[in-house]
Amino acid sequence: MLKKDKTRLYQMLNSENVVGWLFLGPVLIIVIGLIFIPLCQAFLMGFQDLNLKRPANSGDFAGLKNYISVFTNAAFYKSMLRTLVFMVISVLLEFSIGIALGLVLNIDFIGRRLLQTMIIIPWAIPITVNGLMWKWILNSSYGALNALLLQFGLIDQYQSWLGDPQMAFIAITLASVWKETPVVAFLTLASLKTIPDELYEVSYLDGASRWRELWSITLPSVLPMLMVTLILKTVDAFKVFDIIYVMTMGGPYDSTKTIAYLTYEETFSYLNFGRGASMAIVMTLIIGCFALFYYRILDRKSVTLE
Repeated sequence: MLKKDKTRLYQMLNSENVVGWLFLGPVLIIVIGLIFIPLCQAFLMGFQDLNLKRPANSGDFAGLKNYISVFTNAAFYKSMLRTLVFMVISVLLEFSIGIALGLVLNIDFIGRRLLQTMIIIPWAIPITVNGLMWKWILNSSYGALNALLLQFGLIDQYQSWLGDPQMAFIAITLASVWKETPVVAFLTLASLKTIPDELYEVSYLDGASRWRELWSITLPSVLPMLMVTLILKTVDAFKVFDIIYVMTMGGPYDSTKTIAYLTYEETFSYLNFGRGASMAIVMTLIIGCFALFYYRILDRKSVTLE
């Protein structure tokens, strides 16, 4: 009997499920420690009157007070609209330019390796350095853009690009697109390399045009990768913060203040950790909705392709 129990225990320990959980164990510990526990703490803080400017009452239970103040705050809706506009424009430009670059890089021509190296440089630059570089280029006193435009006679005097609300918003959008587009380009190129040449040979024999090949073979083949990348880029664009912090600090006149920057400002500038945590939870829920929506579309596409 004891021998049978030992044999059964040995078989259980050597099963694929146990081995899989052993491999997943370290990852789960990291996820729980770095994501799940802080998220739970932020969730609890959202129900507390946790304002370090009023330490006497700090930590008291506030119920839905923080969430009500968030949803009745006009600045929250303005920053949300600003964030959505930034997200749509930046993701649209990144994918349009990135897919086009991926298609070009898939063609064998002289200088392709050099072009690939040049394209990947923006992505390799850290976000903070990227923001500082663009801030210097757009500087109203010694910026390279002003000097170039003045030299070609396109402007009469130096312009304060980051001092104008509309131009500042355009500037951070272009700076973000410049950095993130190479990711889409190289993921598109990687997907194109997986398409069998036989598909193009058959379409050529059938007399299909280049445009027909693009819409019937190329784009459907890279669509799963593009959908996954779209999820990641949408989430990144929605929670944009660092490049805004470096370039404009949310200004001028709050024209570049996104929901992530508003959350940072509420938490670390006004020291209202309770309301800041509630904003962070709202952000997390919205991002979760985006991810769920895209995953639903991705599942439908995978079923269609099968």
